[in-house]
Amino acid sequence: MARFDKTESINIEDIVINRDNKEKKLEKEEKTERKIEEKDLKEETKEIEKLPEIEDMKEDKDFSSLKGIVKNDFQEKTIVEMEKVSSNKIGIASDHRGYGLKQKLTKYLNKLGYIVVDCGGDGVAGDDYTEFGFKLGEAIKNSEVEKGIAICGSGIGISIACNKVKKVRCAKVNNVKEAKWARNDNDANVIALSARMPLFRAKDVLDVFLKTSFSGAERHQKRIDDLNNYR
Repeated sequence: MARFDKTESINIEDIVINRDNKEKKLEKEEKTERKIEEKDLKEETKEIEKLPEIEDMKEDKDFSSLKGIVKNDFQEKTIVEMEKVSSNKIGIASDHRGYGLKQKLTKYLNKLGYIVVDCGGDGVAGDDYTEFGFKLGEAIKNSEVEKGIAICGSGIGISIACNKVKKVRCAKVNNVKEAKWARNDNDANVIALSARMPLFRAKDVLDVFLKTSFSGAERHQKRIDDLNNYR
């Protein structure tokens, strides 16, 4: 007759208790992470709603034509109010990670009256951002479009690809202030966005990019000339 091993029984119970404790700990950590994410989202939303009050936007004469942040029919939250749009064509490109955001921004631009030239891709998993970054860059170089929007997972890879093409000045931007300075100081003709950027923020960034003019300041023009002339 087999003997009952008390030690083995205790060890099994300990294993079960440890497993349960680990599961509870993981659940607690997940709840904490969710709370942190929700808090961060609320804070980001508050910051966006306060954008019209940002001091440098008030004092910057080159930025004074932006009438502030307003609601419209085309997006969930607030955007910079746009004046009548021109008939200029806008190029857009993305890899598979940025395909969803590309489609939504294309629809948004069409509603604003822009003609959007899609330089690819088609959302096929495993495609290369380089291919579509180069195509968008060539469209800028050949004056087929005046400005462009490039999207990939982080926005970084496709921005590097775009900048390989002569005459392209692509800036990877995360917010409206960076979009403003990219145009005002660097005369950027392409912006690169992360596919993870919320749609309402991407629209805000896009509006500022399209609305802001190059300052034309001598020091900025000299730097742009240096970039254009470098071989």
